Amino acid sequence: MSKPLLPDDLWAIVEPLLPAEPPKPKGGRPRVPARAALTGILFVLKSGIPWEMLPQTLLDRLGAADRIDWERASLDSASVPANRGVRRSDRTQPIAARWAPIGT
Repeated sequence: MSKPLLPDDLWAIVEPLLPAEPPKPKGGRPRVPARAALTGILFVLKSGIPWEMLPQTLLDRLGAADRIDWERASLDSASVPANRGVRRSDRTQPIAARWAPIGT
């Protein structure tokens, strides 16, 4: 069996150093358990993989437990390449007259 990333004796040292979860008077999502979050961080640091390459089984377990909030998901050009060669729309027209001439 492989050695755990966060053994019990290390967790016993780290756990008292972590802040308690603050009260949420307006509700909200519950926190991910601190030990699970720290284990994920250690996995990324130890393996050197990017966050998005975490083992899919971890996301599958979260998805099966309905613990992924897709409302907060986003994509950008770093994860989805821009379409090249797509015709750009016309230049945006100014909405107000210029106050001073450009250049001196």
